[in-house]
Amino acid sequence: MNLPVVIIVGRPNVGKSSLFNCLACRRISIVEPTAGVTRDRIATQIEHNNKQFELLDTGGYGINDVDNLDDEISGQIDTAINMADLVLFVLDVADGVTPLDVQIAEKLRKISKPTILVVNKVDSSKQEPYVTEFFKVGMGEPFPISAVEKHGRIDLLSKITDSIHYDKVAAKRAEPCMKLAIVGRRNAGKSTLINTLVKEERVIVSNVAGTTRDSIDVKFNIGETEFLAIDTAGMRKRSSIKDSVEFYSKARTERSIRRADVVLFILDVSVSISQIEKKLGSYIQSELKPCIVVCNKWDLATNAKVPDFTAYIDSLLPGLSYAPVSFISALSKDNVIKTIGLAQDLFEQAKTRAPTMELNKFLEQTFAAHGPARRYGKGPKLYYATQVSVLPPTFVLFVNDDSFFDDDYARYLSNQLRKRFGFAEIPLKIIFRPKSDSRPRPKKRELECGDNPEEQEFGVRPEPWKRRSRVRAKPRRQESEYGSDSGKRESSTRHEPGIQQSRFSSKPRKQESESGSNHKKHELKGRPEARKQGAGFSSKPGKQDSKSRVRSKKPRS
Repeated sequence: MNLPVVIIVGRPNVGKSSLFNCLACRRISIVEPTAGVTRDRIATQIEHNNKQFELLDTGGYGINDVDNLDDEISGQIDTAINMADLVLFVLDVADGVTPLDVQIAEKLRKISKPTILVVNKVDSSKQEPYVTEFFKVGMGEPFPISAVEKHGRIDLLSKITDSIHYDKVAAKRAEPCMKLAIVGRRNAGKSTLINTLVKEERVIVSNVAGTTRDSIDVKFNIGETEFLAIDTAGMRKRSSIKDSVEFYSKARTERSIRRADVVLFILDVSVSISQIEKKLGSYIQSELKPCIVVCNKWDLATNAKVPDFTAYIDSLLPGLSYAPVSFISALSKDNVIKTIGLAQDLFEQAKTRAPTMELNKFLEQTFAAHGPARRYGKGPKLYYATQVSVLPPTFVLFVNDDSFFDDDYARYLSNQLRKRFGFAEIPLKIIFRPKSDSRPRPKKRELECGDNPEEQEFGVRPEPWKRRSRVRAKPRRQESEYGSDSGKRESSTRHEPGIQQSRFSSKPRKQESESGSNHKKHELKGRPEARKQGAGFSSKPGKQDSKSRVRSKKPRS
């Protein structure tokens, strides 16, 4: 059965996206003080008290969009209201009831949808008396909540589930068989491909670069099979990111790649492959995601040939050499369904398991034919191999010393495994694990100022500001006006009567007597014998030494 739909509406900057993230307990919508950040319909599935519903976040009513997308945003809001079973009308307690809030309330009354009036940003008990002002909106009793502090979240969810008329308790909706992340640069045709798959204007399509800002989950069916497509924001160079909205868009695109089963890497054939595509392809490769390089707008490339363009892609994206290449036109729907079928094949390949016996026989032959080089009179050995997981297929190889097996040899084994088993077009993960950890441990070195666990464990002396000492450092030697070490003196290390403990040094020092008999004589270069003075005192009588807190005594006549 279809889940009930609950939408969030209101004017800009009342906290709709914050409320959406609060109810979902996840950071899905981008939250920014800038008005008009949310443009498309962002959906998520929520369960409370064994009841489920679909929550939609929408743009703000009456927004003056900087890219002149006011009509498109209003059309997305109207579409969401028409399909909604319940409306959450959000207002701001700090602003009170504004004329725009009154216009939205009148529009909701004409639609005759069940509505809950939500007063947001009630962060403290001092603001609760102001909630009564919103009775004049005429939409029932206002419900106070703080989306940032999550005050009233559980009560609001209970009120939502009680306001929806369930014929019976909704069963958990089956998860889509596959998640498709659609990524690429700006204006590559990602949103157009989403609308083609859904067969409706699900997301806003515009020639303005950067129209899509959030990562939007869209479900669609091909036959009886349900899929989940994730529309993402267009990638840009890091130096071209202007504000926090673009930064969060980039972060959500990377998160969409991580949670996807298959990635559709969209290339615009009308422009050259740039550094943006290279970095994005490298990130897809590092996450070990099955990928299809989708060449969109192929109808515009009248003189291009498929073999030549495929060789061009392989030369600039060598890390994705295993990925198949598909040529489509999202606008004219050419080869779109076949591309989704190819993604299903990759998904099935990523779930394949190799038999352990055949895997070990094949790796034994491969290792005998081409193994790593010997080092220091010692040779590499391969004992045993097994596949431990899928999505991506992960293999653990037990060896005598993993230092013999570098990334180049792992890449060589991956290519051989793709040829032998059913992993022709997907990435593989290979882990080399020593059978017994016989590598020599780094020797522990003693520190000058005490023991340091970090240095003893890793055998590396930490940075000076990270060193820790159990013994306080010795005070600096104080110099006389002639530059010699006349301020240095010796003191007993035993705690005897008449000895005072210094506050800076760990060594005790003798307490000065009136006669000065405890002081040692100092010899100065080129000068007669100095007067008897204690360590830390200036050589000039009657003056305060800059490094001592004790006033020097006058010399006896």
